[in-house]
Amino acid sequence: MRLDKFLSQQLGVSRALVLRELRNKRVTVDGEIVKTGSMKISPEQRVEFDGNVLDQITGPRYFMLNKPQGYVCSTDDPDHPTVLYFLEEPVAYKLHAAGRLDIDTTGLVLMTDDGQWSHRITSPRHHCEKTYLVTLENPLADDTAAQFEAGVQLHNEDSLTKPATLEQIEENLVRLTISEGRYHQVKRMFAAVGNRVVALHRERIGEIVMDEDLEPGQYRPLTEQEIASVGVPSR
Repeated sequence: MRLDKFLSQQLGVSRALVLRELRNKRVTVDGEIVKTGSMKISPEQRVEFDGNVLDQITGPRYFMLNKPQGYVCSTDDPDHPTVLYFLEEPVAYKLHAAGRLDIDTTGLVLMTDDGQWSHRITSPRHHCEKTYLVTLENPLADDTAAQFEAGVQLHNEDSLTKPATLEQIEENLVRLTISEGRYHQVKRMFAAVGNRVVALHRERIGEIVMDEDLEPGQYRPLTEQEIASVGVPSR
């Protein structure tokens, strides 16, 4: 990669500003000051800006994040803080959420810069299962599980939801697994049967389960097994 392109990505500035910083002798490659942006750099070379090492990204990245309330999953939002706040990674703005959560929903978010990988999670064609822990305003009605298994009619939707699995844990606490991702689907499904969601926490996406060791706001890289599991057909 050209040095000026690399610096532009790393520093989040234009190529013109990069050239100015190069002329000001603020950039070194393997300890030598470099003043031209056309230099080609290789992954094993050490690039520093004002003495700070800039890590080179050599491949796609995959992370799981335990999202707290009050943060949005978009990469840029003028009104709310985004989940990128928690990611202490080079060029974090290039990462995106593979399946977003609402601002008040907590739990598992997968962050990546691999668009094809995330598409296998979000595309309706792949029917990727997601499991949520749902706290309800009212006790669960006896027939709700059967209704969800048969599919429910959402407001302003033409088709029924796909069969969903509902497990009751407590009177007002359930675990719901769905295989599609309609707008605010979980909240709208319970609204369709006369109940209301008061808290929502995502536990699983496909075969990837939220790491219980991660506190809200913490994240970790996915394992090779977790990365490879995406795209495996639902059982």
